[in-house]
Amino acid sequence: MGSREVSELDWQGKKVTVAGLGVSGIPAARALHALGAVVTVVNDGDDERSRAQAAELEAVGVTVRLGDGATLPPGTELIVTAPGWQPDKPLFLAAAEAGVEIWGDVELAWRLRGPDAAPWLAVTGTNGKTTTVRMLAAILEAAGLRTAAVGNIGVSLLDAVLGDEEYDVLAVELSSYQLHWAPSLRAHSAAVLNLAPDHLDWHGSMEAYAADKGRIYEGNQVACVYNVADKATEDLVREADVEEGCRAIGFTLGTPGPSQLGIVEGILVDRAFVENRQKNAQELAEVADVQPPAPHNIANALAAAALARAFGVEPKAVRDGLRAFRPDPHRIELVEEIEGVVYVDDSKATNTHAAEASLAAYDPIVWIAGGLAKGAEFDELVRNAAQRLRGVVLIGQDRALIREALARHAPEVPVVDLDRTDTGAMSAAVQEAASLARPGDTVLLAPACASMDMFTNYNKRGEAFADAVRALAATGRA
Repeated sequence: MGSREVSELDWQGKKVTVAGLGVSGIPAARALHALGAVVTVVNDGDDERSRAQAAELEAVGVTVRLGDGATLPPGTELIVTAPGWQPDKPLFLAAAEAGVEIWGDVELAWRLRGPDAAPWLAVTGTNGKTTTVRMLAAILEAAGLRTAAVGNIGVSLLDAVLGDEEYDVLAVELSSYQLHWAPSLRAHSAAVLNLAPDHLDWHGSMEAYAADKGRIYEGNQVACVYNVADKATEDLVREADVEEGCRAIGFTLGTPGPSQLGIVEGILVDRAFVENRQKNAQELAEVADVQPPAPHNIANALAAAALARAFGVEPKAVRDGLRAFRPDPHRIELVEEIEGVVYVDDSKATNTHAAEASLAAYDPIVWIAGGLAKGAEFDELVRNAAQRLRGVVLIGQDRALIREALARHAPEVPVVDLDRTDTGAMSAAVQEAASLARPGDTVLLAPACASMDMFTNYNKRGEAFADAVRALAATGRA
């Protein structure tokens, strides 16, 4: 059945299969059941946590099938999937053969919005999404608007759309996975922050990954915000089918041209949402209002400001929101300064693109790197950072790949290769980094790799780094 037919159906008695338990599947199952749909949840896993979640859903009348996410339940009229499920899964191939539509949780939330629902200001990109969305929410709050940061950021869009709280506007983080399964989404305005190879095993190619990111621009009403320094994002704007009058708005760390936001003498300025933008610019905030004032974080602030301005927010609210904002832990977070050496936790830099942005923010650097490479190559990263490196401490399963890139492009830089994965490995890494560092240096944890070889997630890796740094500070040694 077509998407229009499904969206206009009375949900009563409709057979809907929800693919995957978890942060999106459980709210989707509950919402659909409440609407009167006959809901079956299928899940690959059959562990203790899944069984507990299943019991809660079964108690309200939802059928749950654990340990078999491959078979299409008989009579299924629609699938609502968790965003991480790959398009080539047998369940979806069976759905395609049967002519059954597949929605993600974002698509479901979009379809279930009420007639007076809050518009969406949407953000995607390889890196910086969460920070930008939280900056945007801070700006919108400073403007006195009722808002929330939702989507891939951890707050379910379904909960925001169907809950009792009323919003004027939503700041929405969307991953490429979510966008893949959200064909009907039409945002007020949207931004693609950057594009770099990531999740290619899921999407199949860089072209497919970029195309899914570009879906965020489809049907935009007011502004498509792109990164002047990343031509691929502008190309996506050019390819998008938008509403009449929607504008392309660039952000740049340089001097902005007309229809752009940028930097002039340490000031964030707007030459897009002003009268006579050929000649005029509006001051929004100072670079010093952005914390931390690393280049990629300033770019995030400009993107957030562009979306807020597209929504009509006044300049003062941009400044006040940026001043009030503080980044989440493990995102270029200052941990300590010990005897003139600054220790920075950017454990969230789980790929080379994020690590490159982090490395560009400091000089000189003692770099702690390594983990699970996920198929990444490190030559370009090391080549670009080589002149900034005082030393490198390598940890994790795939550290040899970084060591080999260092040998090729930074052979003079001292390298400590830690061949250990026990709980004391991060402490040892911090001690080795402290030995290499001099006053004025930054010891930077920007692993350029995933964490799961040694840690539960990047948060635990960052916490281990911070604990080791504070232990070092307590000893009084640099």
